[in-house]
Amino acid sequence: MHAKLNELASELFRTFARFEYALKAAGFHRGEGAAEPNWRSFAESIPDLFDNISEATLNEAVSYILQHPPKKQVISGGVLDWADGVPQTDLQSDRILIYVRRVRNNLFHGGKFNGHWFAPERSEALLKHSLVILRACLGASPDVRQAYDN
Repeated sequence: MHAKLNELASELFRTFARFEYALKAAGFHRGEGAAEPNWRSFAESIPDLFDNISEATLNEAVSYILQHPPKKQVISGGVLDWADGVPQTDLQSDRILIYVRRVRNNLFHGGKFNGHWFAPERSEALLKHSLVILRACLGASPDVRQAYDN
């Protein structure tokens, strides 16, 4: 199982990195200065993607992320802890993309993997569903898709 999780994590990192590049290249950035993607602006451009989903795989992914959202790693009382941290946003697409970024952040910053996998079944589901969501976002934005592919 760990080989499969390692492969999924690697795929998420590669997909996420290319996706962030594509966001910036397609104009979803924070403006002059640091080259940072503007996820909120992108979420605002695809508000209907996650409403009335007819595609079964995407519906499953969105349902899972919303019903079992990734927790946010925090410092509490001087030690690492986990908080539910419901995103403060009025836009469903933004909330879902915040959760996808949280999955990536928990991996990248060592919250879910520190030499071994924590909660491997849950980690696998979050990785797989995050990838489905990112791919659906590519399909919803021709400009981001073009930058991603090129």
